[in-house]
Amino acid sequence: MCRNIKLLFNFDPPVTEEEVRAASLQFVRKISGFNKPSKANEAAFYSALDDIAAISMRLLTSLETTAPPKNREEEAAKAKERSMARFGD
Repeated sequence: MCRNIKLLFNFDPPVTEEEVRAASLQFVRKISGFNKPSKANEAAFYSALDDIAAISMRLLTSLETTAPPKNREEEAAKAKERSMARFGD
């Protein structure tokens, strides 16, 4: 599950709320053990998701770096090359 959480800091274009929410969802799924919560746990699950997404966005927008922003397409190509070398797919 957590392999789907992508690095989100220092990219051009900057991170979107959708990307932060997707990463937060993966995190909440991992630590709760639920892919989809039961009705009894649904409110707590989605409340935690909202809180973690908000905190993550606050973190990402407050971080600073002197490094130039990474290009999303170049980083995706590098990841694909690593995957090909590792799995041969």
